[in-house]
Amino acid sequence: MATVSVTTVDGSTQDTRADRGQAASTARRTELAAFLRSRRERISPEDVGLPVGTRRRTAGLRREELAQLAGVGVTWYTWLEQGRPINASVQVLDAISRTLRLDATERGHLFRLADVPGAAAPADCPECTLPPEVQRILDAMPYPASVLTERFDLIAWNRVYGALFPRLTEAPSGERNTLLSCLVGPACCSPVPEQDKYSAVLIAQLRVAYGRHVGDPAWTHFIRRLEALSPTFAAIWAAHDVAQPGSHTKTFRHPTLGLITTKSTSFAVAAVPGARMVIYTPDDAQSEQAVARLAAGEELTARFPCWNSHDPERRRLAVTGSASSPGDGAFTSAGVL
Repeated sequence: MATVSVTTVDGSTQDTRADRGQAASTARRTELAAFLRSRRERISPEDVGLPVGTRRRTAGLRREELAQLAGVGVTWYTWLEQGRPINASVQVLDAISRTLRLDATERGHLFRLADVPGAAAPADCPECTLPPEVQRILDAMPYPASVLTERFDLIAWNRVYGALFPRLTEAPSGERNTLLSCLVGPACCSPVPEQDKYSAVLIAQLRVAYGRHVGDPAWTHFIRRLEALSPTFAAIWAAHDVAQPGSHTKTFRHPTLGLITTKSTSFAVAAVPGARMVIYTPDDAQSEQAVARLAAGEELTARFPCWNSHDPERRRLAVTGSASSPGDGAFTSAGVL
């Protein structure tokens, strides 16, 4: 990357974006080198079954010992620890992480410093662990409530929220993302009547959050994934619209209780940087009654008629259990489905 300086009116020079990018890359490699050395020095030979020896001048493992245990080349690892501009794969970093006995937070830090795309997916995100008292607060709420990260990863919710968003809350943890669900989920049984409009609001908020994480490999991977999965996302993202989270009127669909109109309110969750708790308060009498019924445990397992058709396993179970099925009513009651 070329280095270009701009001369100002007073004769001083200012670094260009290329300069700043190169400086950031150099700083990240320097930090990576220091981090690897510090982690290596805390692992004793005895910890990994090696003889202590009598001629060790520094604490911890030698570079060649670590490289051998991790199954990587000694020269390559030496260059990595010296902060040289070399590329590291996920597999190699995983091997080094295991050898250094890094915990989840340290592993995530290692991958970010190494600038590996997609290294910190939502399912592996150490920041996504909430203290139990936050879940207790959610469970005590009589209204739909959830906790989201800045990328809209869903990390906690109460049962009223789960009744409105069953497909989202029952998804594998790595797919439990409200924006992803809104973009690619089937509209026929979506709890959101106007998916495109709702998605546009979320994408504008995501654009603001992304500004705080430009260059972060996990964020870059997440954005590229959404662009590949959804033309709608790609088009809205390219428009660069921005919006801050705030109080909004949101309407949801329930298969038996109908439309539920709410006002959303957000609160920061200090235990998880960037996360917020979102509470949906009923905005009219009919919605108040509908939410009260959900809070009382009614209609929690109600599903739209098309629910089973979107999942082969649910479809198989529906066929094999047809003798006891409720028929072609307005919804399907499902215990585990």
